[in-house]
Parts: sequence; C-alpha cells; structure tokens
Amino acid sequence: MYTERASTIFAPTDKAFFDGVIDPARLAADRSPAQRACTRAHEMTTRRAVLTGIGSLALAGTAYATGAFREARTQAESRLFAQSATIDSRAEALEYAVAGNGRPVMMIHGTGGGFDQGLLFAAKLRQRGFSIVAPSRFGYLGSAFPDHASPVHQADALVDLLDHLGIERLPVLGGSAGALTAAEFALRHPDRCSHLGLLVPAANLTNRDPVEFTAMQMLVLEAVFGSDFAFWAVSRLARRQMIRTLLATAPALLDAVSRQEQRRARTILDQIFPISRKTHGMRNDGFWAGTPSPTAYEDIAVPTLILSCEDDLFGTAATARLLAGRIPRADLTVYSSGGHIWLGHDDDFADRIMSFIQPAPT
Repeated sequence: MYTERASTIFAPTDKAFFDGVIDPARLAADRSPAQRACTRAHEMTTRRAVLTGIGSLALAGTAYATGAFREARTQAESRLFAQSATIDSRAEALEYAVAGNGRPVMMIHGTGGGFDQGLLFAAKLRQRGFSIVAPSRFGYLGSAFPDHASPVHQADALVDLLDHLGIERLPVLGGSAGALTAAEFALRHPDRCSHLGLLVPAANLTNRDPVEFTAMQMLVLEAVFGSDFAFWAVSRLARRQMIRTLLATAPALLDAVSRQEQRRARTILDQIFPISRKTHGMRNDGFWAGTPSPTAYEDIAVPTLILSCEDDLFGTAATARLLAGRIPRADLTVYSSGGHIWLGHDDDFADRIMSFIQPAPT
C-alpha cells in the first residue's frame, strides 16, 4: 500500500462491469491475415460452446429449477423485502435501508448492487459505530428507472431521502459506478455533504471509452443478463471466473485472504442475484461509466478521500489518480492489491474512511 497526492498520469479507465482491457479494433489491425482468420475461427468455436452450454443448462434446469433455483430466488426476494423501505421522490420510487446506530453515513452502491450491496460495503463502518444509509440507485431493485437516469438526477433524488430521514448533512461514499452519483451529490449539494468518499471510482476521464466488446463477449453477457437462471447457474459453476469478470478481481487473491474476506467476495457476487431486478441499472452504469464524464470535479469543495487498488481489473487506480489531480486537496490512497472489491483490505478501507470523517479531537 502507498499513499499519494495529485497525479497527472493518464490511463484508460473502466466501463462498469466488464473485464476487457485491450481495444479489439487496434489489436486486429496489428495482426496478420492468418492470425485474424485463426481468431475468427476460435470465436466461432467458442460461440458454439457457449450456446451449447447455455442450452445444456436450460435442459438441466427444467427439473433443477423447480428445486434449488426457485428456493434461492425465494430466499433472495425475502431477504431484500425484509430490509428495505421506499419513498416517493422527485424521481418516483426510491428504495433505501438504514442499519446501525450512531452518526449517519450514506453508502451508494456500485454496479450489480442495490441497497444490500451498500450495507455490505459499509458493514465495517457499522461495526465501528456508524449508522449506514444505503439507497438503491435508479434501475436497481425497488427504485424506479426514470427517463432521465443520470448521476445528476440520482444525486438530486437523494436529497429527498435525506429530507425524509430528517438528516441535514452527512458523509457520502460511492463505490465503483456509485462514485459518479456521490461526486455529483457533493458538487450540487455541498450543504448536505460533509465529506466525500470515492471508492474504486468508475469514470471516463480521458474522453475515450477504453473498452470495446467482441461479439463473443456480448453473447455471454447478454445470456447472463437476460436470465436469472443463467446467472444463478453460471455463478455457481464458474464462481472464480465470475469474480474475475463481474467483480474485476483476480481469483488468485481468494487464496491469499482470510475466510471472512472469501465469504465477502462470494456474498458480493451472490447478491447480484436476482439479476433481472438490476439489469436496467447495470446497463445504465455501463453507459455513464463509459461516457466522457461531464462532472466538474475541479469544483468539488468538500473534503474528499479517494481509495483504490493497483490491481483492480477495471483500472480504477488510474482513474483515482486522475481524480486526485482534479479535485482540490483530495486525499488519495492506493493499495497494491485487492482488486475492484478491495479484497483483503476491508478493514483498511473502513479505518481509512473512519479517520477521514471523524471530527478532529478538541
């Protein structure tokens, strides 16, 4: 781990939830005709394998879905229903949960989440005596997906939540794509935001989306996004690969961390299910995280902490450095490992955030 201030390093940033890091068009241009032919043949073979695999899952699921799959979905729905509430905001329905007692902190979830991911991301802060306010962003779980589902409009809707809860001002944390909303909240409503925390922030700060997808990548992703059963089955049959692809964390890290951290990684993945209740939000995140960011980061005036991990497969360490160079007096910490879910550093993140938002002793 190392700590640094502003940096002027420019590098590609991430696009929400995919693991491509090489521009396929540029790569293809550098290959010989024979190499390109081999690549096309390989993709065709892989596509057939994926289609065959999905078909096999569907056939097997005819019987299996009546048992384990339906039970898993029922349990997931019951868990979600029991924890949250909904208010009518300026953007229609806004779902949220509050957990813990103490000074309130808002945790805005990342891609694939919902209020439950926000609670999980901030669990260590709750253990340290904070109350966690965790909304579901547009298109996730019980929150509406309005026509204008930008981070700006989401930030404004969160003011309605604070009014409803009677909270005047609090620290606001945003993880992954949730950092877009957190930054807009701090920028547009500094009177309601005492501190800003950007955790593994997803943003396009280079005016170029660095991620372009092959037909093969889109086939797999569409298959998973389009079916709760497909996601449920694949996340169990190929858990480590899903952790790499969706959570942008090298599976080898699982072998180097505590069992508690291994469980946290599994829980983050499992909580994406049922994916059908998050698809609109995930696609929306992909758009906004890949679009050149319109946020005036240089105008953010509240104290700002930025945390990331060097080996995040979504490249948020580079994004974090760019943000630290734009946000006045931003405090940046980058850990050498941990991936996109800061695996092995959950306590470190919580301690760093706690020391940042705690009032100085008098």
